[in-house]
Amino acid sequence: MAGTAPRRVALATSSRWPDLTLDDRLLVAALDELGIDARPAVWTDAAERWWECEAVVIRSCWDYHLAPDDFRAWLDRLEAARVPLWNPPPLARWNMDKRYLRALAERGVPVVPTAWIERGDAMPLAGVLAAHGWREAVVKPVVSASAHATWRTGAGPDAGAASSADEARFRAQRADGALMVQPFLDVIRDGGEWSLVFVDGEFSHAVRKRPAPGDFRVQQEHGGSAEPAAPPPALVAHGRAALAAAQAAAGSPAGALYARVDGCETDAGFLLMELELLEPSLFLGAGDGAARRLADAIRRRLSA
Repeated sequence: MAGTAPRRVALATSSRWPDLTLDDRLLVAALDELGIDARPAVWTDAAERWWECEAVVIRSCWDYHLAPDDFRAWLDRLEAARVPLWNPPPLARWNMDKRYLRALAERGVPVVPTAWIERGDAMPLAGVLAAHGWREAVVKPVVSASAHATWRTGAGPDAGAASSADEARFRAQRADGALMVQPFLDVIRDGGEWSLVFVDGEFSHAVRKRPAPGDFRVQQEHGGSAEPAAPPPALVAHGRAALAAAQAAAGSPAGALYARVDGCETDAGFLLMELELLEPSLFLGAGDGAARRLADAIRRRLSA
């Protein structure tokens, strides 16, 4: 309507991406078409006036894992100020720690087998591998993003063993905080990893991600690639079930505005690797009309 001021939404980002990523700029354009003024806002900016926005959408806060206590405090401040935040604070807090995968597994979601290593645990890396019968494995912190401090062990001429250097790295990293160890899955290298994107609980689009030759990480900043792909209906059903389990496990009365379900197809069926509810790349350029679907979902929530 002429003369009506546009609705204002902040897209929370990090200091590295103060002008948003290309993916998020697609969302800005789609929101603009709907008369919604979306602007970037760095979550660590103490001068930011979050309460002046009608809502905050968490997007490229890709440094939260470097200051998790500060990030939780930021979530708390917005919640206390009654600023609508999407995804909702209960989901965001729950999703910060990858031990959420254990909660999902307990609810029957098929998850990649995982050994959880708490700070102070004495078992060496070789013991972890032997206890689970894994020849090769991937080690990562339970609070991490973009494959930060994630590495592969047991590969090379001594496959199945942890080198002294790996043992030292494992001990040092364990001293800093809890870790998770998962078997290295050849299917990721050979067939890729699925990322299924959901908007307001409905499947939107998918990509298939593959690591660069000689690497195991599928993230684009590590040389990985992502191509649009059509997943089998069974995979979409698995993704929808994982989302429902997450909402129940997190105790969130409100559902996710967006979600990305990462997993792989194995001989044993679909295995969940990550359920990204906090700040995932949504590959909006890979799905026809994906940015508009997300913009429409934001508009619906603003009008609710």
